[in-house]
Amino acid sequence: MRVLITGAGGQVGTELVDVFSAGGHEVQGFTHATLDVTRRDAVRVAVMEFHPDAIVHSAAWTAVDACESDPDRAFAVNAIGTRYVVEAARLVDAPVHYISTDYVFDGLKDSPYVEWDQPNPQSVYGLSKLAGESELDDGSTVVRTSWVCGFHGPNMVKTILRLADEHETLSFVDDQFGHPTFADDLAAMITKLVTERRSGVFHVTNAGPVSWFEFAQEVLLAAGQDPARVHPIATADLLPARPAPRPANSVLDNAALRLSGMASTADFRVPLRRLVDRVAT
Repeated sequence: MRVLITGAGGQVGTELVDVFSAGGHEVQGFTHATLDVTRRDAVRVAVMEFHPDAIVHSAAWTAVDACESDPDRAFAVNAIGTRYVVEAARLVDAPVHYISTDYVFDGLKDSPYVEWDQPNPQSVYGLSKLAGESELDDGSTVVRTSWVCGFHGPNMVKTILRLADEHETLSFVDDQFGHPTFADDLAAMITKLVTERRSGVFHVTNAGPVSWFEFAQEVLLAAGQDPARVHPIATADLLPARPAPRPANSVLDNAALRLSGMASTADFRVPLRRLVDRVAT
């Protein structure tokens, strides 16, 4: 297949380029520097010139707190940018596979969210990503994921390891729960969805619900350090308080994958150990 990837310089986009290329597909990856998705004409030219069989739209503004103070930019990138990608995709009859987020939910449900639950975002970031979902045509794919970590770019695993080097004790919230997701596993599943031409909404995360406090402990364990160095704290006690509200429950049930008979993703501790080893070398 000929696959065009936006946001190819990000932690997921970089892995997508690698996985599709390793599978023998012809890949054109555009970073923010080579394709600004808020420029309609540029998006059309890029898509028309490459004429892909499928587009993976990974480009997004994911700075959750920054989105809160600049909603116009958030919606320009995450919603209007997606509109431009979809418009261009129509010209070459290519499906769009859009990467979305757990932030489309309010986090109030007392069980994992399935693909058919009603979104109710509480932050500008979540609102803008849900707006992006609404721009997609029938036959496209929404891939919602959460707590993404990977080798490329900044993420929580790298932050925890850095803080562990700088401080004797660490504090992480114990009242926000989710599924950590690792970029290489996510990219592999997206590749499968694209090559099998699957459409609709899919939740794609690694397995194993934890709080951020528990996740930080697991990171230290994977690095051979003492998890007791991590102390729990309530979100309400964070100083300074975060501008954007976080869903207390970000646990996404990968129900559509399971019900479609597709292989489940690994427990997050498996790719976590892989990533910690890779970062350490």
